[in-house]
Formats: sequence, structure tokens, C-alpha cells
Amino acid sequence: MTKRILVVVTNVDHYDADPSHPTGLWLSELTHAWDIFEEHGFEQTIVSPAGGKSPLEPRSLKFPTYDKSAKAWHNDPERMALLETTKSPQDIDSADYDAIYFTGGHAVMFDFPGSEGLQRITREIFERGGVVGAVCHGYCGLRDTRLSNGDYLVAGRNLTGFSWREEVLARVDKLVPYNIEEEIQERGAHYSKALLPFVSNAVVDGTLVTGQNPGSAKETATKVAELL
Repeated sequence: MTKRILVVVTNVDHYDADPSHPTGLWLSELTHAWDIFEEHGFEQTIVSPAGGKSPLEPRSLKFPTYDKSAKAWHNDPERMALLETTKSPQDIDSADYDAIYFTGGHAVMFDFPGSEGLQRITREIFERGGVVGAVCHGYCGLRDTRLSNGDYLVAGRNLTGFSWREEVLARVDKLVPYNIEEEIQERGAHYSKALLPFVSNAVVDGTLVTGQNPGSAKETATKVAELL
């Protein structure tokens, strides 16, 4: 039977601290995973906290992350149309999916954590033994998710995600609404990061798979595919 993956993207197009500063979906974090899942024959559905349009992070359309995979998607009207008509959480029956995969971009810091719909879907997939994946800032979508017993999903689990050092190097530490590396640990997660910033790093803990940064998207998606 074909495995089905729910791929999560953002609806946000600017930073709250500076509305003139654009942000959005980090395109390669979607496309690298999509390509790998497609190669495995998985069926993919794109969902966002509010449904509808997912804007692109302008910085993701530049060297070095604007690579062959990202360009192919960006230049394909059918693929781009998928980002205009994403489903919303209330359209989704979690029982239809074997995995949920959170993409990144700084925009997700604003709309992933507060989405009770995404939390519900994530909890249901995870408690059923499905795979929960997140790359880069995607782990913001796991920050407030609780299991049926009230515990945080991330409590006691090994994971990674975009580090505070990488925020500083990306020069957005003054714009981001919180320090996710710190907050995920406050919820009991065992956070780790690579010695060097921006190198590929993925962590697997049972059916939880997390990647540190844009360069980790392929490794993270490959590990999700292996579990499926």
C-alpha cells in the first residue's frame, strides 16, 4: 500500500518585528524532501496552518540553496500552484497519513506553534506509530505539541533543529520572536547540534526525525523514507 505523507508549510510572509522584512517557506527544504519522497513513490499532500497560499522566503531563491531541485520547482507552474492551494488542518484526517513532515524558513516560527490543528494531527500520527519529521525551523511545529497524557511530544527525546548560533550568523537573531533552541530544551527535549554551523545533521529518535538546517533536508527526508 502506498505510504502517504503530509508536508507542512507556512502562510507567513514577514517578520512581526519588522513587517518590511520578508520571509516565508524555505523552498529547498520542501523540494529536497519532495524529490526523495517522490522517488519512493509516496503520496504527498501539502498543508499549512491557515490553508491557502504559502509564500516563498526570498533568501531561499539565492545561491547556494537555490539549487537544481529548488529551481525546477520554482519554474514549474503546476508545482507552484500547489503552494497557492494548500489544505488547512481541518481538511485533514490524520488516519489517512503515515507521516507528517514540517518544512522550515523563519516564517514558521510565527504560525506553526499556535496551530492546534497541526498539533492534533501530529499527536495522532505519532501516537499511532507514524513518523514525525521536521527540518530546520520546522521543529517550531513540535514546540507546543502535547501527547494524550499531557506530556510534551519532545520531552525526553533526542532532536536537532536550527541553532541559535545559526540565527546569529544568518543575522536574524534580532528579528526572530524567540530562541527555539532554548525553548525546545525547556520542554524537556535533548537538543544537539553539529560542531560546525550549516552542515548536514539529522537525528533519529524512534519515529521522530529532525534535521538542523537547510543543508540537512536531504538527509532528514532520507531517514524519514527509511522508517516508512
